[in-house]
Amino acid sequence: MRFKIVSLIAAMAFVSACATEPEEDAAASSAGAQETQAAAPAPAAAPAAAAEQIAPGSQRDFIVNVGDRVYFDFDRSDIRGDQVATLEAQAAWLQNFRGVTIVVEGHADERGTREYNLALAERRANAHKDYLVSLGVDPARVETVSYGKERPAVLGSNEAAWAQNRRGVVVLRNAPAS
Repeated sequence: MRFKIVSLIAAMAFVSACATEPEEDAAASSAGAQETQAAAPAPAAAPAAAAEQIAPGSQRDFIVNVGDRVYFDFDRSDIRGDQVATLEAQAAWLQNFRGVTIVVEGHADERGTREYNLALAERRANAHKDYLVSLGVDPARVETVSYGKERPAVLGSNEAAWAQNRRGVVVLRNAPAS
């Protein structure tokens, strides 16, 4: 008996789900929805912009307005010419926010031994720091750390992933929250 009741309920649910509105009602319903959409003003961009306020001197400010990383060539720790503009922008930003101290993280791609990549990433972090210091940043404000291949930005065993993992990244200390 229960089986029949459950079957009957399931059949009724199936039939009602397949039912369609008469064309007049559907057209009226669609027109009403279109009128409602047309009458409602488009959402203003201001609330989204207000929610995206970035505190000056914050890590978010640094990332969005300057860029927090520079990239290196395979098995190299010298500063590439195409990365100089980012380093100059970082130095200028740091001159504007003299109370902020930073840590430059050195990273490497997955190729090579752990020990080799730790040493290479350390040379990269030091090259990054030295360049900022050469542009006037007080060396006492800059620490370095090497992560080698332990913290990849991108997973993958291809040149595109490796290129993004060979990097120096600036992390702000004692900066205001974003």
